[in-house]
Amino acid sequence: MSYEKYGISRSLVERIKAKMKNKHTKEKVSAALDGITKRDLQNPKKIRALMSKVERILGVQLTETERRAIVLFILDQKIDPKNTFHLIKLWGMFR
Repeated sequence: MSYEKYGISRSLVERIKAKMKNKHTKEKVSAALDGITKRDLQNPKKIRALMSKVERILGVQLTETERRAIVLFILDQKIDPKNTFHLIKLWGMFR
């Protein structure tokens, strides 16, 4: 998986995926991420702020190393949340 190249562990991804299966949690995370833009996802400070929100919602405590790896991963993906192709590509990475 490409996220593993960034030092993001499969166990962390699986833990988050399991928590996201809860409908209420998923809705809260979706609401927290509602309205983000490609520009937001190219700003490390905004990414960290979003990650903090999501950490609280999911009840997950990330290490600083995990946070840095996730920020770098998101920056390098150049994600445009309005581009369906980008979303499908991400979905495929985390299935």
